[in-house]
Amino acid sequence: MIVIQDEEVRSLGLKPADFISAVRHCFVHKPECQLPPKMSVHPKNDDFITTMPCLLPTDTSRFGVKVVSRAKGRVPALKSDTFLYDVESGGLLAVVDSDYVTTMRTGAVAALAVETLKKSTVRKIALMGLGNTARATVMCLSSILPPPEDKYEVSLLRYKDQADLFIEAFDSLNDFHFTIADNVTDLFGDADVIISCITQADGLIADDVGIFKPGVLVVPVHTRGFQNCDPVFDKVVCDDVGHVRGFKHFNEFKNLAELGDILRGDMPGRTCEEERIVDYNIGLGLHDAYICSMVYDAVASRPHENIGLVHNSHKYII
Repeated sequence: MIVIQDEEVRSLGLKPADFISAVRHCFVHKPECQLPPKMSVHPKNDDFITTMPCLLPTDTSRFGVKVVSRAKGRVPALKSDTFLYDVESGGLLAVVDSDYVTTMRTGAVAALAVETLKKSTVRKIALMGLGNTARATVMCLSSILPPPEDKYEVSLLRYKDQADLFIEAFDSLNDFHFTIADNVTDLFGDADVIISCITQADGLIADDVGIFKPGVLVVPVHTRGFQNCDPVFDKVVCDDVGHVRGFKHFNEFKNLAELGDILRGDMPGRTCEEERIVDYNIGLGLHDAYICSMVYDAVASRPHENIGLVHNSHKYII
């Protein structure tokens, strides 16, 4: 068993397109995988430890367990590790620092959802919550969206100096023109796609669902603040039905589909330009484990300290 640190994961130079290709593959092959429900324990207050087991697509012969935890006072508060196993032997192959993988696959899934569910012509993309997840999302959007007739307007919600720093970081993207909105009304006005990467929301982001114009696609990456869209939008898309079954308005969804079913062509995606769609991708450990499997294949031949777990090789009686 080897340990793959964050620095080694980053050293591979994986591109946004690599993450998008990986999550697309997992969505398409999800029916052949096994994904038991996530299990969370809560030591105190908002802290948690969540375990996400999964059997990967058959082309890997592997299974993985992602463990993500939040501990108040830790820097960063959120951490994740993935344990990668061989299916045939049950042997532990690697423990992988999954922080970077998690961030990039989250952005890749959001971008893939936009590319799949957007209306045919997109002019304005609204973006709020400008941390690492938003940065990963924009990186992936720049890789997957078709070249526009004119530049895409990406409108950012002002918060402290984050919008200015965000523009500075992505100023070199040729297909994007960045603007800053001072409030949600201006941010959402005329937006064809709304992406929220905020991690906390006290109540609804916008009380009046009339602010969401016909044809809009809303992607709440961390699910917060858009519950009033659920019973009135024309379609709800998710990564796994089990993830949204407990939502307050689940029984009021007009139309529900998994993104994988749409990518496989088993269910329709957007059916008209006027359709309003909200997309919830809560996060599949399958994506993280599959990417970690790719990482393992890329680095396993490098020199590593091999940590052996010595198990008995015969039956024994205590």
